[in-house]
Amino acid sequence: MLRRLYFVIPDEPHVVEIVKDLEAAGVDRGHIHAIPGKGMTLTRLPPATERQLHDAMWRMQKTLWNSNLIVFGLAALGLAVALYAGSAAGALTATVVMAVSFVSGALFALRVPDTHLDEFRGALAHPNVLLMVDVPKRRVAEIEALVARRHPEAEPGGSGWTIDAFGV
Repeated sequence: MLRRLYFVIPDEPHVVEIVKDLEAAGVDRGHIHAIPGKGMTLTRLPPATERQLHDAMWRMQKTLWNSNLIVFGLAALGLAVALYAGSAAGALTATVVMAVSFVSGALFALRVPDTHLDEFRGALAHPNVLLMVDVPKRRVAEIEALVARRHPEAEPGGSGWTIDAFGV
């Protein structure tokens, strides 16, 4: 799993310089994507894919979260039925499923960064560029510091997560 860093930059020439610095720092160009704001066309930057433009990760995250809630609810129902029927094995199984569902949901909610494309709709309504950079978790601080140090015009927008294999 990679971390997706978001930066809002006022114009394409600044973004081109940031991309050059990122590539010099070892970030693969395939992990850098730009979304133009209102009235802009980008000619020298790697564009975002269709799945990135429609924030497929947000839909996936909502689906996983809702599925986890359904599993927890069904396990709670199973626990009630098992207790009514006097089935110790059924009650134990339902309790274990509920615990696993609860812990996985808590870990997901508390540890996975949660910045999504919708948070930048306001910035993209103006002639800005949204730069998305996918890096391993261990490089997040390094890349954020590099951009902040060399490009003060770039406004950091937080981080999210992505899975490279899914192409989102």
